[in-house]
Amino acid sequence: MNSNRWRRGLSVAEKTGLIALLLALLLGVFATPYTAAVPLVLFIVVCLIAPFLPQWSFFLPTICRGKKGASGIALTFDDGPFPASTPVLLELLAQYNLPATFFVTGKNAAAHPELIDAILTHGHTIGNHSYRHDNLLSLRSYRTIEQDIQETQDILGRAGIRPLVFRPPIGITSPRLQPILAHLELQTITFSCRIFDRGNRDVHDLASKVLKHLRPGDILLLHDNPPLNDDAKIDWSYELHRLFASLHQADRVVPLATLIDYPVMAFLNKQPERQL
Repeated sequence: MNSNRWRRGLSVAEKTGLIALLLALLLGVFATPYTAAVPLVLFIVVCLIAPFLPQWSFFLPTICRGKKGASGIALTFDDGPFPASTPVLLELLAQYNLPATFFVTGKNAAAHPELIDAILTHGHTIGNHSYRHDNLLSLRSYRTIEQDIQETQDILGRAGIRPLVFRPPIGITSPRLQPILAHLELQTITFSCRIFDRGNRDVHDLASKVLKHLRPGDILLLHDNPPLNDDAKIDWSYELHRLFASLHQADRVVPLATLIDYPVMAFLNKQPERQL
């Protein structure tokens, strides 16, 4: 991989901070001290909001949708793998011949290596979604963040792959992610379409909600979590049938790597030259 890809420049946050500081200095000279504080206060407010809006790419470069002009969409599933849901997903994806990317947690991957193998055997790709799915991971210490992401890389490495993309839990980013992901050579991937299914706790009319909001170039966020009970699992499976049938008929789904023009993972010992 070209090391120039990871050469760190100033982030949008750093550039914005410098502009805010410069404006504050100029206003301090030509206006009142209270006026001079305005750009600094606005910068602080933006920094407090930005972690929850990763599509801004404020703290680090973030891919949230397909490359310019992309007409397809990519399916992504977060939080697995789980014995009660991942095999269902794999069967349905195979039935409709749809590619997907599974953003897995290290904890679940370690507990169910057979499901990681099954995902790969079905031809899908895998990304890093942290070890424990700590929703505030990006706000933790540098050491905690790096250990968490590296542990998941190590677990997936034992399955013969190296993820090249990282999706932070619930999409929250921070300036601390930038140097860590650059060091680990991971690209941040989030999403541009979600329906707030609450980890498959709300699957009512899921297919219609997705199809209503889906646009060309979207990275669709769905979940690999088991529904709450047997009735919900039946509803979830039915909604996925509806969604996948519609997407298959429209021939809209492409691999995530194709949509974003960036490899999602690399094989290690088994197939060292192959990237997906």
